[in-house]
Amino acid sequence: MNSGSFRSLQSVVITLVVVGLLLLALSGFLSPIFNLTLSPFISLQAWFAERYQALNSFLTAPRDVARLSQENEQLKSENARLQAQILDQQRQIGEVQVLTALLDFASANPQNEYLAATVIGRDPSPFLHYVIINRGSEDGLRRGMPVVTDQGLVGKIAAVTANAARVQLITDPGILVNVVINPAKAEGVLSGSLTGDISLDLIPQDVAIQTGDLVLTSGLGGNYMPDILVGQVTGVRKRDYDLFQQASVQPVVDFNNLSIVLVITNFQPIDFSPLIPPPETGGQ
Repeated sequence: MNSGSFRSLQSVVITLVVVGLLLLALSGFLSPIFNLTLSPFISLQAWFAERYQALNSFLTAPRDVARLSQENEQLKSENARLQAQILDQQRQIGEVQVLTALLDFASANPQNEYLAATVIGRDPSPFLHYVIINRGSEDGLRRGMPVVTDQGLVGKIAAVTANAARVQLITDPGILVNVVINPAKAEGVLSGSLTGDISLDLIPQDVAIQTGDLVLTSGLGGNYMPDILVGQVTGVRKRDYDLFQQASVQPVVDFNNLSIVLVITNFQPIDFSPLIPPPETGGQ
């Protein structure tokens, strides 16, 4: 057999072997052999893949932590901004509601002229009860002008500067307000106290008053116009040996939440003191 015939035979054998292996592979007979042979390589590849993933995570973790930290700070900042917006909108809504109520009150009492003012300061002392408003003499405010809200009487202007004024509240121990109690039409004098409570005195003994009666300004004394709501009677003290009855009053104004008030600018208090005769003195 010459070399050419040998090579031809070799080619045929190789071809037959390849075809046979392909047929065996396609029929699934060689799968156990392939699995056994490739299993070490697959395990090695998985091991390298895990190590690569771990190394990649280790290298990229600082950047991820920094990015997450930055995003967290941005979210906190955005949350704070949104909360501030919500609070500001709530404040604006509250101011609109107050102004609407004050406008309704002014419309219902057209006989008066009003000037709206914002409360910018409060009394830090436990012995006085007042607030500071952002209107003053340049706005036409004068000492003694009554101050109200849509709920009722707040007090009066006690001191004025060019751009601000001090409002003495009806809870102040130094204030006196002549009032009338409805429906009995009984007159009395309202006064404040150090604790902020208000009470009525000089109520005639023969008048029947009870809890729930309304207390309004009477106009006597010249310090306030009549018929401004002050509060409601919450208790009555009547003793046979007293000259007058006394009563406790719940004011209608919430003095802890005053934000905007109305100053009645067309009312000027009247000083009666020069018209009151001096007390008589004994002697010849």
